[in-house]
Amino acid sequence: MQRRKFIKNSIAASLALHPLTKSFGRNVSLVSFNDKLNGPPKPVFIYNDWSSYDELSDNIPLTEELAMKELKEVLRLKNSGVQIDYYLMDAFWFDRDGGYRTWHKQHWPNGAGNWLRSCKENNILPGMWFSTNLIFGGGNIILNMIPEWKSSEATDPGILCLFEGAYLPHLANTLQLWYNEGVRLFKFDFAYFEAATPEAKAKYSLDEIKEKNKVAFMQMLQKFRAKNNDVLIVGYNGFGGVLDNTYTPFAKTVDPRWLDTFDTLYSGDPRFSDVPMMNIWRSEDVYHDHQNREFEFNGLPLRRIDSCAFMNGVTGTCYSRAMHCWKGMLILNLARGGWVNVYHGNMELINDEDAKWFAKVQQMFHHLQGKDSISSFGGIPGMALPYGFKAVDENGVVCTVVNPSQQMASLQMPVNNFHQSKLLYADGGFTPTIKNDTIILGAEQMAVVGFDAYANDKYDLGRDETIQIPQSITKLEAQFTRGKNNSIECELNNLPIADIRIIFQQFGKDGNPYRTWGGAPPNGKKMDELIRIIVKQDDKEIDTRKEYDKMIWSGLSWGAVEAKQRSIDQSKPLFIQCSTEEKDPLTLKTNVYSVQY
Repeated sequence: MQRRKFIKNSIAASLALHPLTKSFGRNVSLVSFNDKLNGPPKPVFIYNDWSSYDELSDNIPLTEELAMKELKEVLRLKNSGVQIDYYLMDAFWFDRDGGYRTWHKQHWPNGAGNWLRSCKENNILPGMWFSTNLIFGGGNIILNMIPEWKSSEATDPGILCLFEGAYLPHLANTLQLWYNEGVRLFKFDFAYFEAATPEAKAKYSLDEIKEKNKVAFMQMLQKFRAKNNDVLIVGYNGFGGVLDNTYTPFAKTVDPRWLDTFDTLYSGDPRFSDVPMMNIWRSEDVYHDHQNREFEFNGLPLRRIDSCAFMNGVTGTCYSRAMHCWKGMLILNLARGGWVNVYHGNMELINDEDAKWFAKVQQMFHHLQGKDSISSFGGIPGMALPYGFKAVDENGVVCTVVNPSQQMASLQMPVNNFHQSKLLYADGGFTPTIKNDTIILGAEQMAVVGFDAYANDKYDLGRDETIQIPQSITKLEAQFTRGKNNSIECELNNLPIADIRIIFQQFGKDGNPYRTWGGAPPNGKKMDELIRIIVKQDDKEIDTRKEYDKMIWSGLSWGAVEAKQRSIDQSKPLFIQCSTEEKDPLTLKTNVYSVQY
């Protein structure tokens, strides 16, 4: 099934004038709320088993054996000092015929009793996933219609009406049943507010139908919370936001009333940004940073945004990321300031030494999150401008900074009247330099800087030498000409004694990045088969280093490779050809760089 494509603003003034922002295209009625009385009462940490299994972008099922294995790993991490408060059982725990009241009979033949008991015995609060009102879509059955829901069947049989029929009251009773079993976290996904019974569709306009569905769902969850005030309720797909790219101008797409219903809203599943990078995982980091900024623009306090960014799973949903560049992924997930910190995936991949480092990072940011004084600064991530997140307490400041561009960049950090600073963390390779309140970062580099009390060795997080940032990068003059179909080519002479980095992008008629989709595992195509970069000398293809050679369910608008210096004869021309399998005419652009490590 294809996933649904769906800032109190610390930079409201600058964003209002920014080319990536625009105002509402329609009138939206705002409601006032006391934000201090809404959202999680404190930062919490959640393990979510999604991406250790994956039944949407892969074919690995959720079973009791898998879930209990991951619970064992969660407890191991806790023993190493990692804080985990909840275990959220994600999609497909349920039997298709059980109306969310029966666990999958094949994969959980004895039900969830063992898991629920084990969570309780180990001071872990259980959580459960629910589809808001989608039961069938994209050729996949999520749930079969049960008699109690039939009166809510919509004209689109894959979704259920929320304001007419018995589905919503039945769902409300189901939530209470699970609460009574000890469940304290409820995740809602796949909301389709256009759902209407035939009678409702004949009576109301589409806007009226959407409003009635929204209000009915809000009121149900608000009543549920009023009765059970220790629940955590989180919203995922269908509750606003532009989630499928990083170029759409920021717009008010999140109904602020959701802040009276959900503790947090998520800002998108892991995707790669439209900012091309050699380190594809840093491009994914930039996607989440960009989405955080979009939801901040929509008026969400940072603590109410779930960036959903930490996935070290081995399945298609996170492109089998596993432990690739995981340290930066963890730091950024914490530095963004959300009070719902979610860790998805295969916890067995985090060894005991990694767990100690994990706990150290988590402890520092847990304290800083609790101060509720984290803010974003700098440029818009999707525009490849340097940016960062600033965390403050009474003793000092921690700035987490990123340079998403293909050049060295300086970034002024918004820190005043400090006495000392220290580089606490950086990617390997180029060493960032700090002068006063300004840091110089290498291309694609991330770093953490501590000021005053945090400029102390006890907060030092080391360097991630699995990432190598170039010591220098220089854009080369390269004149590309149009080739056959959707291709461009170039002959590059006067080659430098260096590695050659090639960044290839494709754009649609509207001038925006154009994503190509090759499908998901196990039967999808790898992106380097669809967006091709070929480098040759003497008509012989040269091997290149690349990281975009993956099956990517969310699509990609670019490719990036490096030809190593040792593979190139500098005395001969280098032939570069970039092409796409897309059939519609596209604008193709390629930049070539000399890089030295």
